[in-house]
Amino acid sequence: MTGAIRDQMLAAIPSLRAFAVSLGGTRGWADDLVQETLTRAWANQHSFRPGTNLTAWLFTILRNEFYTQLRKRRREVEDADDAYAQQLATPPSQGGHMDLVDFGKALAELPAEQREALILTGGSGFSYEEAAEICGCAVGTIKSRVNRARATLSGKLKLDETDTFGLDGATIGIVAGGPR
Repeated sequence: MTGAIRDQMLAAIPSLRAFAVSLGGTRGWADDLVQETLTRAWANQHSFRPGTNLTAWLFTILRNEFYTQLRKRRREVEDADDAYAQQLATPPSQGGHMDLVDFGKALAELPAEQREALILTGGSGFSYEEAAEICGCAVGTIKSRVNRARATLSGKLKLDETDTFGLDGATIGIVAGGPR
């Protein structure tokens, strides 16, 4: 059976190529499309039902592959001279990791009540009222603990009101392609 399918597939190549060229594209692209069609058909020949039209089956595979490639092309940007690739930059990840390590150390040094209040309101998303109920204290006490915890963390991490974790200004300027 494999030999018969092979012979029928080889006989269908001119028709497949003509169909691929008619779909629009260069002859090289059409040849690639036909080759991909034949590769897929050969790999999936077990799904072909003997007695049905093999050429129609091949045309269906080619058509489906054409639309698959068309969808892929819409998401791709041609960059033959690497102009776009040269503009891409990935910020270093070690700075953010070190910020997280420093934050974890500073958080661990907080008094237990402040750490608990900060984690409940800042990390777990509870409101001040919910955190107060969980801790069994007044809402004002939770607010005070959170405020003291934030101030202590800012001091330990040497942050002022304009600082943020993550990339520093110089790194942002490099990644963005110019000074900030």
